[in-house]
Amino acid sequence: MGAVTTSQPSHTDARSSVETVFRMESPRIIAGVTRVVRDVGIAEELAQDALVAALEQWPRDGVPDNPGAWLMAIARRKAVDLVRRRENYARKLAEIGRDLPETAPPEEPADPEDIDDDLLRLVFTTCHPVLSAEARTALTLRLLGGLTTPEIARAFLVPEATVAQRIVRAKRTLATKNIAFEVPYGPDREARLGSVLDVIYLIFNEGYAATAGDDLLRPSLCEDALRLARLLSALMPKEPEVHGLAALLEFQASRTAARTGPRGEPVLLRDQNRSRWNRMLIARGIKALGRAEATSAGAPGPYVLQATIAACHAHAYSYEETDWQTIATLYALLAARAPSPVVELNRAVAVSMAEGPGPALEIVDALTDEPALLDYHLLPSVRGDLLARLGRTTKARAEFERAAALTRNERERELLLARARECGQ
Repeated sequence: MGAVTTSQPSHTDARSSVETVFRMESPRIIAGVTRVVRDVGIAEELAQDALVAALEQWPRDGVPDNPGAWLMAIARRKAVDLVRRRENYARKLAEIGRDLPETAPPEEPADPEDIDDDLLRLVFTTCHPVLSAEARTALTLRLLGGLTTPEIARAFLVPEATVAQRIVRAKRTLATKNIAFEVPYGPDREARLGSVLDVIYLIFNEGYAATAGDDLLRPSLCEDALRLARLLSALMPKEPEVHGLAALLEFQASRTAARTGPRGEPVLLRDQNRSRWNRMLIARGIKALGRAEATSAGAPGPYVLQATIAACHAHAYSYEETDWQTIATLYALLAARAPSPVVELNRAVAVSMAEGPGPALEIVDALTDEPALLDYHLLPSVRGDLLARLGRTTKARAEFERAAALTRNERERELLLARARECGQ
């Protein structure tokens, strides 16, 4: 089980150590146990049993030298015991292999570059398309992000009961539909990978620009998504879109400190103090984008294109120095690669900077009847900005007021109403 520390920590210190280690190691533990029991719900319960054992023993015996391996050993032993108790033990044993480890994994820490394939299987399981987008997000945050049900509920401003139901139903769906704990290959992997990337991107976006509530940012969600993107990048080093997503999130996260003012109010991109952009994250983004380009054998995918757009912003030392023509061209490529009304709206913003508000307004006006954008507050917000730049302030004010009525985020509403007032002056 591994040596334990000679000094006896206080009960509070030991409990804090258990909780910290468990949050860090729980994805690996759940992934490793799922390989044994083939059920993520049962695997999570066994991981929790290991946590309880640690809470009982560590305050008494001391914290092990390798606490992650200790927790994994307990959870795997409980998994093996569970399998043995089943009447169909022989069949299950044949499925998981006769060399099933019954003791702790090696006590020496594994090579940090050698990430267990079980984690990759867990990513593809929690993001399986058989689950709804909401269920995928909740389950991924629970099992891979280490968030509790109350934390997920607070992050997305939904009742705890709703989140709990989503997680329970997601586990039940995976079990009843016999979803394999595996990494698909060939066309199946390509089809599933999009779901995995989209879930991580959704988590980041909710933290970067909260859909509702009193705060524009939820940094913890951004951090969880960025950690998952980095993990996936290490697990799948030959997938350019994985590196593209990681690069995109690194670039976006680099602006976080500059996106809000002293009172939490939003600061528009053109007004941000770029000296507050995190240069270390930008450097990481540039490296990740380089890996994406090095592993790509064809036309760049949607996340690589978005990361390239973000890189254009990162390389500009001021809003005025931004290469808007290149960004507009990249958005045109993105619109051809992954058509979307939202992409087209973003292209309009770039066109407005490269060619002027007139041509951009034509693009935006063509989107006003798009069903997907009927309640999307950024459509009237962008239209209001273009009208204001054209001197059509009365119509611009009406657009800003409409955008303010559509958003559910209080910080954005305040900003939009302020812009509406400016148009009335």
